[in-house]
Amino acid sequence: MIQLCRRMISRDSSTTNRQRGSGRLLVIVTTLGALFAGFLLITGSVSAQTRDHLTDQETELVRFHQELDKRIEVFIKAIDRRFAIINGTAPPVVKKLVKGDDEPDWGEVPKGTHTELLGDIAGILDEAITNIDDVNRRDEKNPLISRSLRKLTSSAKGYLKQLAALKNQAKDPDEAAAIDRVADNANQIIEVGSKLSAPPPDPDPKKKKP
Repeated sequence: MIQLCRRMISRDSSTTNRQRGSGRLLVIVTTLGALFAGFLLITGSVSAQTRDHLTDQETELVRFHQELDKRIEVFIKAIDRRFAIINGTAPPVVKKLVKGDDEPDWGEVPKGTHTELLGDIAGILDEAITNIDDVNRRDEKNPLISRSLRKLTSSAKGYLKQLAALKNQAKDPDEAAAIDRVADNANQIIEVGSKLSAPPPDPDPKKKKP
């Protein structure tokens, strides 16, 4: 992914660079074809984690769904499960994304401390970004790219609200650092997602075809 971003930076002279901490690169872009160079690349604490950010069942769900937008939904639901545990609320009811009995079950809810669960969320966001980036590299005109990024951007806005409340309550420095990592990812997703053009209006269902 880092090599891809470097190639895209060299192609797009309209981008601007700025450094944010060791091993982090942000490039602000204005075209959909280069959007994914604008994500924050995390090469430090997230990649150094030994804990898998997805459960085995969640990993199976990611493998099962080959369509980008469905995979992004899996990532979003996996994040929602962790926020529910952190906030002490009931885990959201997770419905199957496709009809039929072949789709794997979600299995038990993930376990861990607040810091571990927040680390999971940072890793899930990073994997979601990578999935969008991979599809963009193969087919930058794929309509699922903008659709998936809009879903992720909308969810990221909600994550920031939850993180703000958690930040006020956090007393452990590791938890506070994990909150900042997730907020970092969410802010970058929102910044890039805001550069998408407006989606086309839905067709009027009352309008009959000729």
